[in-house]
Amino acid sequence: MKQVYATISGMLLACALLVSPAVQGQLLDLPRASQMASVSQRIGITDVSITYSRPSVQGRPIWGQLVPYGMNNLGFGTAKESPWRAGANENTVITFSDPVTIEGQPLPAGSYGLHMILYDDDRATVIFSKNHTAWGSFFYDPSEDALRVDVTTREIPHTELLTYSFEEVGADSAVASLNWENKQIPFTIKVDVPKVVMQDIRRKLQDSPGFSRQSWEQAAAYSLNNGGDLDEALSWVNTAISGPFVGQKTFSNLQLKAQILEKMGKGSEAKALIDEALPLGTVFEIHQYGRQLIAQDKDQEALSIFKWNAEHHKNTWPVDYGLARGYSANGDYKTALKHLKIAEGRAPDQINKDAIAMNLEKLENGQDIN
Repeated sequence: MKQVYATISGMLLACALLVSPAVQGQLLDLPRASQMASVSQRIGITDVSITYSRPSVQGRPIWGQLVPYGMNNLGFGTAKESPWRAGANENTVITFSDPVTIEGQPLPAGSYGLHMILYDDDRATVIFSKNHTAWGSFFYDPSEDALRVDVTTREIPHTELLTYSFEEVGADSAVASLNWENKQIPFTIKVDVPKVVMQDIRRKLQDSPGFSRQSWEQAAAYSLNNGGDLDEALSWVNTAISGPFVGQKTFSNLQLKAQILEKMGKGSEAKALIDEALPLGTVFEIHQYGRQLIAQDKDQEALSIFKWNAEHHKNTWPVDYGLARGYSANGDYKTALKHLKIAEGRAPDQINKDAIAMNLEKLENGQDIN
């Protein structure tokens, strides 16, 4: 019996020695030499994030030595040849909340293991693997590649800690860069923002945002201003105006509908709708509408709107300021100056008083104030 117990104890001890490091790795949260980090960037409404571990240079030669060039057999795992893990420890993971293009090539939404192949010149291949849960590149399988792109590397000042960053961020794109030692490895991420936003709008209008009039107005306005389907935009603004539960006729949504109709080539319907909208507008809404018309080079229409505002909101701020802008846009600086002087006496705060003072000087010098 003692011999059996001794045999079993020996087997358990051997098993404990074999599994001990793995168990410790799972149970204990201990500091790492290469600390974990993450960086994120929003492009339009699309979120991009990179999670990685940050090794230090520590005086070591990096490119071609610590990070070998080309594909390499790492001596462990199932991969016969492996790229670099583009960081330390586990997979470097990049996540996109919506479909994107990388260097012009399409990539679906999701999380990807980020790997790289470095060459002994200024080239690199960036790999997006469908397997993002493995440890490093030891189990890399090229059949799991979602995308490969070739990029040109750049020389940069010394960067001790491996760092990912987002550079050159624009309305629909950003450049993600790995920076380490004296090398930067950039790749361009681009998003079809209007398409992504429109898909998101359609989903949300079927959920709780669809019970708000303002949601339908915002949806219609975005579609109008970003090349969307005008029939769809018209149906959305009609819901805001008269739809069940949410519909309410306002100056704002009638004006928006008029803009959609005008863009559809229905000018007479648009004009009739503005005539219906004007009595619903506040003095400030109508003033702002007049300024929008000036911005669209519709100077005579703008002056008519400012006159309507002055007639229906007599002796109030900012009707004379609007008249001054309207006459100025049409080149009648003398009449504009007269109304601007009236507006000067009604200005409600110092900001407007200062703006009027500047515009008075412009009109006196024969300059448009718009």
